[in-house]
Amino acid sequence: MRFRWPFLRTETKSLSSPTDEELLIFTGAVPSAGLISRTEAMTVPAIQRAIALISGSIASFDVLVEKLDGATWSRDTDHPTAKLLAGAPNDWQSTHELLRDLIATALTVDRGGIALANRVDGKVVELIRYEPTHTAVDYSTDGRLEPSFKINNSPISADDIVHLRGPFSRCPLSLALESATLLKALETQSRNLMRRGARPGGVISTQKSVGDTGAGKMLAGWRAAHEGPDAAGRTAILWDGATWSQLSLSAVDAQFIETWKFAILEVARHFGVPPQMLFDFDRATWSNAEQAGKEWLASLELWMRPLEASLRRALFSDEDRATYRIRFDRDDFTAVDLTARATAISSLISSRVLNPNEGRDWLGMPPRTGGEVFANPNTGSNQPGTAPPKSDDEDPTDDA
Repeated sequence: MRFRWPFLRTETKSLSSPTDEELLIFTGAVPSAGLISRTEAMTVPAIQRAIALISGSIASFDVLVEKLDGATWSRDTDHPTAKLLAGAPNDWQSTHELLRDLIATALTVDRGGIALANRVDGKVVELIRYEPTHTAVDYSTDGRLEPSFKINNSPISADDIVHLRGPFSRCPLSLALESATLLKALETQSRNLMRRGARPGGVISTQKSVGDTGAGKMLAGWRAAHEGPDAAGRTAILWDGATWSQLSLSAVDAQFIETWKFAILEVARHFGVPPQMLFDFDRATWSNAEQAGKEWLASLELWMRPLEASLRRALFSDEDRATYRIRFDRDDFTAVDLTARATAISSLISSRVLNPNEGRDWLGMPPRTGGEVFANPNTGSNQPGTAPPKSDDEDPTDDA
């Protein structure tokens, strides 16, 4: 049974950083007039996908605990922090789930995601992520912006906090609200168009005065005959001298799809996700797709580096921080592309950066005898076990 701090069981919630909905309830103020709420923005598919990609991709990497050995870092699987992260950081979550949710919170909440390193006798026994409504972050006003933390209104030492937030005072979701509002409006307009079926593509006019009753009957008859997806393309029948005048498409109608695609591209820019990863392949080519992939890895680094530093600060003691670090295994970047992975391993073995057994370890394969030798397999004279070339003074028949 793991120890939990009693004062963290209180149900008192903090309103020092209220959500848009809480601000509206308690003050009546609308923080972003004309914009949809963050909750509604999360229903936009492009935003859902961007958040899931960033948080899920980083959380899928192995979390390594490494020890400084001389001038090199080597993996240490025996350290208590390594065992905690390799198993379950708490009683109800895996490490993948905790990190995924922590990163997703940092992407969607301005004050970032917060997790508590619960210590017993100076040792971390569990890592717990708290929902944003239960946390508060305040910054000093002396220019240093030193943060102070509260969980359920109880002050918590910064040494026990894993805090991840964006590089600005606002998270990517807040910065993308304009684009999210536009996408939501386009989605609503498209839904209404498909549901009603009869867009105002023309005008029915008559020289006679039909009155309110006659106009209502005429409109009801027209809708019954032509409105709805099953009625599209029917021949229009007019009566009593009425005429039909078709309306031309406006610039807004003609640019509907283009506007939708532009809004998706803006979301991709806000989150640092290549458009093709949001299933927008209009401008994707072999060359720019490769470049976009590199930029995608660089955008993940913007979140991995501060998360590694925050985990190191919270999960290690002052003494351990000098010789231990936490690092995401970036080798997994090539796991989804076997050709790229094989090419990278082959090149590193040929240049003697890795030996064959280390390359096999990348693929999750056991070592083999003789695989610990650093040699270039592409040159026969450097093959493991190959006899060195004979000198000019040696008799070539000595081996006979």
